[in-house]
Amino acid sequence: MSDEEDERYDDEVPQQVADLASASVPLNLKTIRACKRCGLLKTQGQFYDEGCENCPFLEMTDNMERVNSCTTAFFEGTAAVMDPGESWAAKWIRVDNYLPGVYAITVTGQLDRDVEEDLENRGIRWRCRPSNSA
Repeated sequence: MSDEEDERYDDEVPQQVADLASASVPLNLKTIRACKRCGLLKTQGQFYDEGCENCPFLEMTDNMERVNSCTTAFFEGTAAVMDPGESWAAKWIRVDNYLPGVYAITVTGQLDRDVEEDLENRGIRWRCRPSNSA
C-alpha cells in the first residue's frame, strides 16, 4: 500500500465505533421519556430537537405534539446498550436491531390509533403496552 492509502485506511472508523460515538443519551433525568415504539430514552427536548434515531418515520423532530404522542414518561428500568447486536441484555429487551443508547426495560402507554395503523401497514412492531387499568 502507498502512504496515501495507509492514511485513508487509518482515518476510517469502524461502523460499530461510529454508531457508539453517535449514541444518544439523556441529558438529564427531569424530563426523560421513552419512545413508545423502540424504548429509547431521551429528554423531551432531545426528542423535539433530534427525533428518535431508531424511528425517524415517527417524525418527532420540531413537532412537540408528535413528541408527546409518541413518547411516554411511564417506563420501568434502564439499560445502556453499547453493542446491541452482541448484547444478551439487548436481545432480552428486544433492542438488538437498534442503535446504541439508553433503553427502557418496559414501556407503558399507547400510541395514537393513526400511528398504530401506520406502523401496522408498514409491518413495524412497537414496544409499548397499555396499562392494566381495571
